[in-house]
Amino acid sequence: MMEENKRVLLGMSGGTDSSVAAMRLLEAGYEVTGVTFRFYELNDSTEYLEDARHLAGRLGIRHITYDAREIFREQIIEYFVREYMVGHTPVPCTLCNNYLKWPLLSKIADEMGIFYIATGHYVRKVKVDDTYYITYAADSDKDQTFFLWGLKQDILQRMLLPMGDITKVEARAFAAGRGFQKVAVKRDSLGVCFCPMDYRSFLKKWLVSFGQHQVSFGQFWSAQVSRGRFVDEKGDFIAWHEGYPFYTIGQRRGLGIHLNRPVFVKEIRPEKNEVVLSSLQALEKTEMLLKDWNIVSRERLLGHPDVIVKIRYRKQENHCTVTITPDNLLHVQLHEPLTAIASGQAAAFYKDGLLLGGGIITEALSATHPLHQQKE
Repeated sequence: MMEENKRVLLGMSGGTDSSVAAMRLLEAGYEVTGVTFRFYELNDSTEYLEDARHLAGRLGIRHITYDAREIFREQIIEYFVREYMVGHTPVPCTLCNNYLKWPLLSKIADEMGIFYIATGHYVRKVKVDDTYYITYAADSDKDQTFFLWGLKQDILQRMLLPMGDITKVEARAFAAGRGFQKVAVKRDSLGVCFCPMDYRSFLKKWLVSFGQHQVSFGQFWSAQVSRGRFVDEKGDFIAWHEGYPFYTIGQRRGLGIHLNRPVFVKEIRPEKNEVVLSSLQALEKTEMLLKDWNIVSRERLLGHPDVIVKIRYRKQENHCTVTITPDNLLHVQLHEPLTAIASGQAAAFYKDGLLLGGGIITEALSATHPLHQQKE
């Protein structure tokens, strides 16, 4: 590791948050270099590049671009499509942050002799007992801690997070007060960057693209977008659906059917192109198993009954107890049942406001599951 210095490499998206981050870092006395990653350009628009370059010019800082479109396609987009093709619910923003964006920032900073790395994320960082942790942002509505559970100490120690202690309203006022009106009024980005609206249209488009490039999805390829059966928990036919990849666990709206009772997606069966519908209560789970996990502090996480688990970005918290299974999965015992847990989703753990780690859900179990009964 290089020696600590006052230089920082900032990921600049061209948006309000990273732009204000650049201003705040400069005012704090850092020598800032901005890097804009070319991950995916919606409708081939490069306006974000021009915005980032223009801002860097006004601030008098160096700006570079880094073309990561190929690796983004391989690691994020193809993963996203494959997960839906096996009936899972992907978490592209989590994977991008933990395994692509922050590691790339670290790599480029190393090459440039820059110690610190930064973004416009709304999170804070603290050091407790010689260990660095991500913790909640001052703006609870914008808090992005959920997406960063996979970062390890080599990156955490180098992170600067200039947006963690202000709100989005304050950020806009900060930019406006310094004469950056365009930055102050920029719209927030919504959803996944490469499909900000309906993922189904994106999925159809990319399945065709993958087919042309002979990318195989194994046994599920033939069922990709063909009509299939909605069934109840007994397997009885209810109605026709558009194709199993277009539905997610817990979904109620957009099913295209009208019954005299509310129904939710309970299970997706790719091999049969079937989608199982049930009552909301039937979706309740009491345990989860996680793979590809990262733990910041085992002492703070494992075995404690007051750990918080989140499986969604927005304001959802449940108490749990976490242990490690003999086959090296994280076992999460929920203290209260939770609905709409899908394989492929992420789970993040918190205690005393500290982000303790997380992982990818590989299975969710109910109290009546055979595995649960065997343990008893």
